[in-house]
Amino acid sequence: MELQFHGANCLTLNTKQARVTIDDNLAELGSTPVLKANDIAIFTQQHSVPKEIPKLVVDGPGEYEVSGISIQGMKVRSHIDTEQEKTGNLYKIQVDDLRLVVTGHIYPDLTDTQLETIGTVDILCIPVGGNGYTLDGEGALKLIKKIEPKIVIPTHYADNSLKYPVAQQSLKEALESLGMEPKETLNKLKIKLADLSDVTQLIVLEKA
Repeated sequence: MELQFHGANCLTLNTKQARVTIDDNLAELGSTPVLKANDIAIFTQQHSVPKEIPKLVVDGPGEYEVSGISIQGMKVRSHIDTEQEKTGNLYKIQVDDLRLVVTGHIYPDLTDTQLETIGTVDILCIPVGGNGYTLDGEGALKLIKKIEPKIVIPTHYADNSLKYPVAQQSLKEALESLGMEPKETLNKLKIKLADLSDVTQLIVLEKA
């Protein structure tokens, strides 16, 4: 499994059988979309209609199986939702034995039932930009402690090439409030289950 970061909350996950593109709203932020025809497109929030025609669009709760990839979506409270609202989607993606969770702009709390449904997590991709728009370092840390992933990938922090509606914290500022030092910085994450440590590690992915 190979994971790349493209800015904001946009990631691509490459396997031998398919490519998954997550939260490609880059055009709305003044950048170039990365979604390709025949990708599996996953969205944690409301989104515009992709110009390319994906193999599958996943933008709500449910269980999906495609090209050897298992996707489980659940409704969650978004960062700006009221207590009664659940307009966000959290996804657990399983490729072979590896389990990846993408939170999107989630409210920094999950119920015991939600945590039980999520189960064991190897890789957690979580926004850290804060300023009322999404999770900040403190909110992200709260979820990290509850989910207990093996690897944390920070997303959605300040980026001069993107026009965020709300200014985001720099990665340095976010990591200071998160209180975690990066184990390493990579241009892409190539990982196998055997490579994982029992201790939670933070890995920074450079923007592709």
